[in-house]
Amino acid sequence: MNIARFDLVTLLLFISVARQGSISAGARQSHMAVGAASKRISDVEAALGTSLLYRHATGVELTEAGQAFLHHSLRVAQEMEQMASALSDYAFGVKGHVRLAANTSAITQFLADDLAAFMRAHPAIRISMREENSMRIVKAVIDNEADLGIFADRTHCGGLITSLYRYDDLVLMVPPNHPLAIYQQISFAETLSYDYIGLSEKTSLAMRLKDESERLGKPLKLRIQVRGFDSICRMAVATQCIGILPRLAAAPHARSMQFTLIPLTDAWARRKLLIGIRDPDALNAAARLLLGHLQRQPSDS
Repeated sequence: MNIARFDLVTLLLFISVARQGSISAGARQSHMAVGAASKRISDVEAALGTSLLYRHATGVELTEAGQAFLHHSLRVAQEMEQMASALSDYAFGVKGHVRLAANTSAITQFLADDLAAFMRAHPAIRISMREENSMRIVKAVIDNEADLGIFADRTHCGGLITSLYRYDDLVLMVPPNHPLAIYQQISFAETLSYDYIGLSEKTSLAMRLKDESERLGKPLKLRIQVRGFDSICRMAVATQCIGILPRLAAAPHARSMQFTLIPLTDAWARRKLLIGIRDPDALNAAARLLLGHLQRQPSDS
Protein backbone atom coordinates (compact mmCIF):
# COMPACT_ATOMS: atom_id res chain seq x y z
CA MET A 1 0.00 0.00 0.00
CA ASN A 2 1.40 3.38 -1.01
CA ILE A 3 1.21 5.66 2.05
CA ALA A 4 2.15 8.63 -0.14
CA ARG A 5 -1.42 8.52 -1.49
CA PHE A 6 -2.64 9.62 1.95
CA ASP A 7 -1.22 13.13 1.99
CA LEU A 8 -2.85 15.73 4.23
CA VAL A 9 -4.48 17.60 1.32
CA THR A 10 -6.23 14.43 0.23
CA LEU A 11 -7.36 13.60 3.76
CA LEU A 12 -8.81 17.09 4.21
CA LEU A 13 -10.49 16.81 0.81
CA PHE A 14 -12.10 13.51 1.79
CA ILE A 15 -13.37 15.04 5.05
CA SER A 16 -14.98 17.88 3.05
CA VAL A 17 -16.56 15.47 0.55
CA ALA A 18 -17.94 13.31 3.36
CA ARG A 19 -19.40 16.31 5.16
CA GLN A 20 -20.87 17.88 2.01
CA GLY A 21 -22.13 14.59 0.56
CA SER A 22 -20.77 15.61 -2.81
CA ILE A 23 -17.40 15.46 -4.59
CA SER A 24 -18.06 18.75 -6.40
CA ALA A 25 -19.08 20.55 -3.18
CA GLY A 26 -16.11 19.10 -1.31
CA ALA A 27 -13.79 20.18 -4.14
CA ARG A 28 -15.14 23.76 -4.02
CA GLN A 29 -14.63 23.90 -0.26
CA SER A 30 -11.06 22.62 -0.72
CA HIS A 31 -10.39 25.12 -3.56
CA MET A 32 -9.74 22.29 -6.00
CA ALA A 33 -11.00 21.40 -9.49
CA VAL A 34 -13.66 18.68 -9.46
CA GLY A 35 -11.65 16.46 -11.79
CA ALA A 36 -8.52 16.71 -9.63
CA ALA A 37 -10.54 16.01 -6.49
CA SER A 38 -12.21 12.97 -8.03
CA LYS A 39 -8.84 11.58 -9.15
CA ARG A 40 -7.32 11.99 -5.67
CA ILE A 41 -10.13 9.99 -4.10
CA SER A 42 -9.99 7.34 -6.85
CA ASP A 43 -6.22 7.01 -6.30
CA VAL A 44 -6.76 6.42 -2.58
CA GLU A 45 -9.42 3.79 -3.32
CA ALA A 46 -7.04 2.07 -5.74
CA ALA A 47 -4.26 2.09 -3.14
CA LEU A 48 -6.60 0.63 -0.51
CA GLY A 49 -8.20 -1.86 -2.88
CA THR A 50 -11.71 -0.92 -1.80
CA SER A 51 -14.36 1.72 -2.48
CA LEU A 52 -14.78 4.57 -0.01
CA LEU A 53 -17.84 6.16 -1.61
CA TYR A 54 -21.12 5.08 -3.14
CA ARG A 55 -21.51 7.43 -6.12
CA HIS A 56 -24.98 8.30 -7.38
CA ALA A 57 -26.64 11.09 -9.35
CA THR A 58 -27.40 13.31 -6.36
CA GLY A 59 -24.06 12.94 -4.58
CA VAL A 60 -22.06 10.39 -2.62
CA GLU A 61 -22.44 8.27 0.53
CA LEU A 62 -19.72 6.63 2.59
CA THR A 63 -19.17 2.92 2.37
CA GLU A 64 -18.23 1.02 5.54
CA ALA A 65 -14.59 1.41 4.54
CA GLY A 66 -15.27 5.09 3.90
CA GLN A 67 -16.61 5.51 7.43
CA ALA A 68 -13.40 4.00 8.82
CA PHE A 69 -11.26 6.17 6.53
CA LEU A 70 -13.15 9.29 7.64
CA HIS A 71 -12.61 8.41 11.32
CA HIS A 72 -8.85 8.11 10.85
CA SER A 73 -8.69 11.17 8.61
CA LEU A 74 -10.38 13.28 11.28
CA ARG A 75 -7.92 12.06 13.90
CA VAL A 76 -4.91 12.84 11.72
CA ALA A 77 -6.28 16.31 10.92
CA GLN A 78 -6.84 17.01 14.61
CA GLU A 79 -3.31 15.92 15.52
CA MET A 80 -1.84 18.06 12.74
CA GLU A 81 -3.81 21.05 14.00
CA GLN A 82 -2.53 20.47 17.54
CA MET A 83 1.04 20.17 16.26
CA ALA A 84 0.75 23.43 14.31
CA SER A 85 -0.66 25.17 17.37
CA ALA A 86 2.12 23.90 19.61
CA LEU A 87 4.86 24.91 17.17
CA SER A 88 3.38 28.36 16.70
CA ASP A 89 4.08 28.96 20.39
CA TYR A 90 7.76 29.27 19.57
CA ALA A 91 7.14 32.00 17.01
CA PHE A 92 4.60 34.09 18.90
CA GLY A 93 5.43 33.51 22.56
CA VAL A 94 4.40 30.45 24.47
CA LYS A 95 1.02 30.36 26.10
CA GLY A 96 0.23 27.56 28.47
CA HIS A 97 -0.16 26.17 31.93
CA VAL A 98 2.42 24.36 34.07
CA ARG A 99 1.59 22.36 37.19
CA LEU A 100 4.48 22.54 39.66
CA ALA A 101 4.76 20.74 43.00
CA ALA A 102 7.58 21.74 45.36
CA ASN A 103 8.67 21.20 48.93
CA THR A 104 8.87 23.96 51.52
CA SER A 105 12.66 24.22 51.28
CA ALA A 106 12.57 24.98 47.56
CA ILE A 107 9.69 27.43 47.87
CA THR A 108 11.06 29.45 50.79
CA GLN A 109 14.65 29.60 49.56
CA PHE A 110 14.70 29.71 45.77
CA LEU A 111 11.46 29.47 43.83
CA ALA A 112 10.08 32.93 44.48
CA ASP A 113 12.94 34.61 42.62
CA ASP A 114 13.30 31.88 39.99
CA LEU A 115 9.61 31.89 39.09
CA ALA A 116 9.45 35.68 39.09
CA ALA A 117 12.23 35.82 36.50
CA PHE A 118 10.53 33.13 34.41
CA MET A 119 7.16 34.89 34.50
CA ARG A 120 8.72 38.17 33.40
CA ALA A 121 10.21 36.38 30.37
CA HIS A 122 7.01 34.43 29.64
CA PRO A 123 4.03 36.50 30.80
CA ALA A 124 1.50 34.32 28.95
CA ILE A 125 2.40 31.15 30.87
CA ARG A 126 0.35 30.38 33.97
CA ILE A 127 1.93 28.37 36.79
CA SER A 128 -0.08 26.45 39.36
CA MET A 129 2.15 25.59 42.32
CA ARG A 130 1.34 23.32 45.23
CA GLU A 131 3.41 22.91 48.37
CA GLU A 132 3.80 19.31 49.53
CA ASN A 133 6.28 17.08 51.30
CA SER A 134 8.78 15.31 49.06
CA MET A 135 7.02 11.92 49.03
CA ARG A 136 3.71 13.47 47.98
CA ILE A 137 5.48 15.46 45.26
CA VAL A 138 6.94 12.33 43.69
CA LYS A 139 3.52 10.65 43.76
CA ALA A 140 1.89 13.73 42.19
CA VAL A 141 4.32 13.66 39.25
CA ILE A 142 3.97 9.89 38.77
CA ASP A 143 0.17 10.17 38.87
CA ASN A 144 0.22 13.05 36.34
CA GLU A 145 -1.15 15.51 38.89
CA ALA A 146 1.96 17.68 38.38
CA ASP A 147 4.20 18.27 35.36
CA LEU A 148 7.32 19.05 37.40
CA GLY A 149 8.24 18.24 40.99
CA ILE A 150 11.00 19.63 43.20
CA PHE A 151 11.93 17.48 46.18
CA ALA A 152 14.84 16.52 48.45
CA ASP A 153 17.33 13.81 47.62
CA ARG A 154 16.94 10.52 49.50
CA THR A 155 13.29 10.54 48.45
CA HIS A 156 12.40 7.31 46.62
CA CYS A 157 11.59 8.47 43.09
CA GLY A 158 11.67 5.34 40.93
CA GLY A 159 10.04 5.95 37.57
CA LEU A 160 11.03 9.62 37.38
CA ILE A 161 13.83 11.31 35.47
CA THR A 162 15.66 13.65 37.84
CA SER A 163 18.12 16.51 37.51
CA LEU A 164 19.78 18.84 40.02
CA TYR A 165 17.95 22.05 40.90
CA ARG A 166 19.86 23.47 43.88
CA TYR A 167 21.83 22.57 46.97
CA ASP A 168 20.66 23.66 50.39
CA ASP A 169 22.66 23.59 53.62
CA LEU A 170 21.08 22.49 56.87
CA VAL A 171 22.03 24.46 59.98
CA LEU A 172 21.33 24.16 63.67
CA MET A 173 19.03 26.86 64.97
CA VAL A 174 19.83 27.78 68.59
CA PRO A 175 17.77 30.24 70.68
CA PRO A 176 19.47 33.00 72.72
CA ASN A 177 21.36 31.87 75.84
CA HIS A 178 21.25 28.20 74.87
CA PRO A 179 24.35 26.17 75.90
CA LEU A 180 25.13 25.35 72.26
CA ALA A 181 25.18 29.00 71.20
CA ILE A 182 28.95 29.19 71.81
CA TYR A 183 29.76 26.76 68.99
CA GLN A 184 31.07 28.00 65.62
CA GLN A 185 30.18 24.67 63.99
CA ILE A 186 28.82 21.42 65.36
CA SER A 187 28.10 17.80 64.49
CA PHE A 188 24.60 16.40 64.69
CA ALA A 189 25.73 13.86 67.31
CA GLU A 190 26.73 16.68 69.68
CA THR A 191 23.19 18.07 69.63
CA LEU A 192 21.25 14.95 70.52
CA SER A 193 21.29 15.54 74.27
CA TYR A 194 19.04 18.57 73.81
CA ASP A 195 15.31 18.98 73.14
CA TYR A 196 14.25 19.52 69.53
CA ILE A 197 11.41 21.24 67.69
CA GLY A 198 10.77 19.49 64.37
CA LEU A 199 8.53 19.19 61.35
CA SER A 200 5.85 16.51 60.91
CA GLU A 201 7.21 13.03 60.44
CA LYS A 202 6.31 12.70 56.73
CA THR A 203 8.60 15.53 55.60
CA SER A 204 11.96 14.67 54.04
CA LEU A 205 13.79 16.75 56.66
CA ALA A 206 12.11 14.98 59.57
CA MET A 207 12.86 11.58 58.06
CA ARG A 208 16.50 12.53 57.48
CA LEU A 209 16.98 13.57 61.11
CA LYS A 210 15.25 10.40 62.32
CA ASP A 211 17.43 8.19 60.09
CA GLU A 212 20.64 9.89 61.19
CA SER A 213 19.79 9.78 64.90
CA GLU A 214 18.96 6.07 64.62
CA ARG A 215 22.22 5.46 62.80
CA LEU A 216 24.04 7.10 65.70
CA GLY A 217 22.07 5.05 68.20
CA LYS A 218 20.77 8.19 69.92
CA PRO A 219 17.05 8.90 69.67
CA LEU A 220 16.03 12.42 68.69
CA LYS A 221 14.46 14.18 71.70
CA LEU A 222 11.58 15.61 69.74
CA ARG A 223 9.39 17.66 72.08
CA ILE A 224 7.07 19.36 69.59
CA GLN A 225 6.23 18.85 65.91
CA VAL A 226 4.91 21.71 63.80
CA ARG A 227 3.98 22.25 60.17
CA GLY A 228 6.27 25.03 58.94
CA PHE A 229 9.68 26.64 59.25
CA ASP A 230 8.27 29.80 60.80
CA SER A 231 6.58 27.74 63.53
CA ILE A 232 9.85 25.95 64.33
CA CYS A 233 11.60 29.28 64.84
CA ARG A 234 8.88 30.77 67.05
CA MET A 235 8.50 27.64 69.17
CA ALA A 236 12.25 27.25 69.58
CA VAL A 237 12.64 30.77 70.92
CA ALA A 238 9.66 30.33 73.26
CA THR A 239 10.66 26.90 74.59
CA GLN A 240 14.48 27.04 74.43
CA CYS A 241 14.50 24.00 72.16
CA ILE A 242 16.74 23.67 69.10
CA GLY A 243 15.88 22.83 65.51
CA ILE A 244 17.47 22.11 62.13
CA LEU A 245 16.45 24.12 59.09
CA PRO A 246 17.81 25.05 55.65
CA ARG A 247 20.17 27.99 56.06
CA LEU A 248 18.53 30.42 53.62
CA ALA A 249 15.06 29.69 54.99
CA ALA A 250 16.17 30.25 58.59
CA ALA A 251 18.30 33.37 58.04
CA PRO A 252 15.47 35.98 57.95
CA HIS A 253 13.97 34.54 61.16
CA ALA A 254 17.37 34.48 62.83
CA ARG A 255 17.77 38.21 62.30
CA SER A 256 14.31 39.09 63.58
CA MET A 257 14.23 36.66 66.52
CA GLN A 258 17.91 36.90 67.45
CA PHE A 259 18.76 33.22 67.49
CA THR A 260 22.03 31.71 66.26
CA LEU A 261 22.56 29.58 63.18
CA ILE A 262 25.40 27.06 63.50
CA PRO A 263 26.71 25.11 60.49
CA LEU A 264 26.51 21.32 60.77
CA THR A 265 29.71 19.42 59.97
CA ASP A 266 27.91 16.28 58.78
CA ALA A 267 28.16 15.55 55.04
CA TRP A 268 24.43 14.79 54.81
CA ALA A 269 23.64 18.35 55.95
CA ARG A 270 24.33 19.53 52.40
CA ARG A 271 21.23 18.35 50.57
CA LYS A 272 20.35 18.22 46.90
CA LEU A 273 17.01 19.52 45.70
CA LEU A 274 16.01 17.58 42.61
CA ILE A 275 13.64 18.27 39.73
CA GLY A 276 11.61 15.23 38.71
CA ILE A 277 9.58 14.61 35.55
CA ARG A 278 7.89 11.55 34.05
CA ASP A 279 8.84 11.86 30.39
CA PRO A 280 10.46 14.90 28.73
CA ASP A 281 8.68 14.13 25.44
CA ALA A 282 5.30 14.29 27.20
CA LEU A 283 5.83 17.83 28.54
CA ASN A 284 4.00 20.67 26.85
CA ALA A 285 5.98 23.60 25.48
CA ALA A 286 5.40 25.74 28.58
CA ALA A 287 6.56 22.98 30.94
CA ARG A 288 9.67 22.37 28.84
CA LEU A 289 10.56 26.05 29.05
CA LEU A 290 10.12 26.11 32.83
CA LEU A 291 12.17 22.92 33.22
CA GLY A 292 15.02 24.43 31.21
CA HIS A 293 14.85 27.65 33.21
CA LEU A 294 15.04 25.84 36.56
CA GLN A 295 17.86 23.59 35.40
CA ARG A 296 19.95 26.64 34.45
CA GLN A 297 19.83 28.12 37.95
CA PRO A 298 23.16 28.17 39.88
CA SER A 299 23.19 24.85 41.74
CA ASP A 300 25.99 25.91 44.11
CA SER A 301 23.83 28.51 45.86
